[in-house]
Amino acid sequence: MSLSFFLATCCLGIALATPKLDQNLDTQWYRWKSTHKRLYGTNEEGWRRAVWEKNMKMIDLHNEEHSQGKHGFTMEMNAFGDMTSEEFRQVMNGFQRQKHKKGKVFQEPLLGSIPKSVDWREKGYVTPVKNQGQCGSCWAFSATGALEGQMFQKTGKLVPLSEQNLVDCSKPQGNQGCNGGLMDYAFQYIKENRGLDSEESYPYEAKDGTCKYRPECSVANDTGFVDIPQREKALMKAVATVGPISAAMDAGHASFQFYKSGIYFDPDCSSQDLDHGVLVIGYGFEGTDADKNKYWLVKNSWGPEWGAEGFVKIAKDRNNHCGLATAASYPTV
Repeated sequence: MSLSFFLATCCLGIALATPKLDQNLDTQWYRWKSTHKRLYGTNEEGWRRAVWEKNMKMIDLHNEEHSQGKHGFTMEMNAFGDMTSEEFRQVMNGFQRQKHKKGKVFQEPLLGSIPKSVDWREKGYVTPVKNQGQCGSCWAFSATGALEGQMFQKTGKLVPLSEQNLVDCSKPQGNQGCNGGLMDYAFQYIKENRGLDSEESYPYEAKDGTCKYRPECSVANDTGFVDIPQREKALMKAVATVGPISAAMDAGHASFQFYKSGIYFDPDCSSQDLDHGVLVIGYGFEGTDADKNKYWLVKNSWGPEWGAEGFVKIAKDRNNHCGLATAASYPTV
């Protein structure tokens, strides 16, 4: 991986004029507020409602266009409904580039055919979808996901690993907890620390804390990491032969914020401006033609209520869409 990504979260102060609200949406608004347990201050509810209405109308328009064949994916109102795109990027995403020590480079296998589709969930490599909350720790979830798969391959046991362990303890390697990090720094920490605790023994808190690693609770280790060349074909070979792969992507668009189903493609999605760590757990195609409607199968860390039960299909072999092949890596065990 030639890039380093740091996630920056910040508090946002937004002042808006008194918005004009659509009373026809009252019932939906109150239901949404109740579902997501939202409580607002006196001056906040009006502009939050205005943001929610704008998002709701954007989603409805997109889905209407989807029914006309203009888009390959649907959108849905979710827990992020009262956040602007800018606020969403700052709270959930936001990597910065920085040079760092590189790992080994992935050697693409020369022999053997690569399958047309792969889904590592079917082989038992993937833990249930987790939720990072409002903490910029996507890098930690991406890293644990890749290591969970490699440890399963090695031991035959699928054990959820501790993101909080990484959030609290990997700052010396360059990570910044809820303010951001990089999967390779996490792999480096685990190697130098000689272990990583289980999720059960070191549960997630969605906030920065002091390091409470306990060697006796360690259930995983790695010997370093491998960086994958910045080509979709190389990523495909790695996913097919290694297992789930850590990757970064451009997730800073409203279309991704409210993704629900189908193959995600947004013309504005960048292959270089990456701001979110995810886990590539497979690839495939929709329909009967393996050369059309191809996608990457990606596990996100925004909970099972987001997207397709926490997963997303991202357009594959379309000029490295959203940058999944730009900064991919995996740990060695």
